[in-house]
Amino acid sequence: MIQRTDNSENLSVALVAVSTDAEAMDRIQQAAGQLPWRLTHDYFEDYVTSERRPAISNEIKSADAIAAIVDFDRDPSAALESASYLHQIFSGRLFVAALSGSNDPDLLLSAMRAGCSEFLKKPLDPQQLAEAFTRQDRKWSGTMARAHNSGHILSIFGAKGGVGTTTIAVTLACFLVRQHGKRVLLIDNHPEFGHVCLYLGLDGTRYHFDELIRNVNRLDSELLKGFIAKHPSGLEVLASPESHDLARTVDPDSLERTLEFLRGEYDYVILDCETTLEDVGLAVMDRSDQIYLVATPDIGAIRDLSRYIDGLSRNDSTSQRLHVIINRYSSHGAIAIEQIERAIRVPVEVKIGNAYADCLRAINVGEPLGPDRKSELGSQFAKWTGVLTGNGEKKVQQPARKGFSFWGQKRTE
Repeated sequence: MIQRTDNSENLSVALVAVSTDAEAMDRIQQAAGQLPWRLTHDYFEDYVTSERRPAISNEIKSADAIAAIVDFDRDPSAALESASYLHQIFSGRLFVAALSGSNDPDLLLSAMRAGCSEFLKKPLDPQQLAEAFTRQDRKWSGTMARAHNSGHILSIFGAKGGVGTTTIAVTLACFLVRQHGKRVLLIDNHPEFGHVCLYLGLDGTRYHFDELIRNVNRLDSELLKGFIAKHPSGLEVLASPESHDLARTVDPDSLERTLEFLRGEYDYVILDCETTLEDVGLAVMDRSDQIYLVATPDIGAIRDLSRYIDGLSRNDSTSQRLHVIINRYSSHGAIAIEQIERAIRVPVEVKIGNAYADCLRAINVGEPLGPDRKSELGSQFAKWTGVLTGNGEKKVQQPARKGFSFWGQKRTE
């Protein structure tokens, strides 16, 4: 028997075979028997889709994880549909392997796009499958271990453009890293041309958040590393696309699965979001522990803020996690906080002073404001992050000042 390297309890794993023959079934069970799993199994003679839904037993539904083998030879198109459908009903706990006697590279690519993690050749080699099961077992074990120490997802939306959402997201993330020593991922969740990497002086042209979402079926810690841009402070970043593509879309279900994976990798996942009540925006809100709506103290932003709150307050779960931030607040000419609260009918929980000149300077040099600079703005973020972490203020970590500036020149100091 192949031994697991960690000390976690044995997983309950459901084996699901789709359209395989009796000999392949025997070999699948032989391979799974080499793992320290508590097994149950089922066999679907026909391919499965949302139109041809099989009866699924309670034992399969309640298993910790599902290992499915789909035979692609009888009907490749139906097999692809089956793999996709299995991901829909067992999202987040499914391993799918494609089984075929074909060497067609297009079939292999299509199987991977449908969510198959392995492509197995006929006749099925039980040892090869056992090794694939072992790799997946490590992933499942790590995922379930992380679930006991899940991070927090914070999403930040602007009531309208130009209210400083990106500056707030970047500054909040940097304070959590440098003042509280947290492992933080900052996601630029704009569909294109986001400014997070620009504000941090990072090169964000390599890979983007939407590409990570499209690869959710094979997402693990190693794959994630290839998508991350790293700031000298220790902050990790997922950029937005820097090109326009009308065909680019984001699947809300894949987005939610990606966020749940990232929750297990970080103490805090912060999303700088475009404000929308479409499916993608609602998917982010659904997975967020805290949802922040940002406005400035002017009539246009407050009107839009009020309308967003009205729309979101219809969902009790969302309204309980909703918080209002008033940015660039000044006592001179601004709408008073009391008036804002009467207009939106919810309290203002975070008030950030007007430090526009300092923020603009930080943006232009690609060096975010941090706790090393004593200022009223810094005190406000220190207080906010202290509340989030429950740790109060800690010693500031001084980052190395190097990276890519707004002008594309590498800077060192």
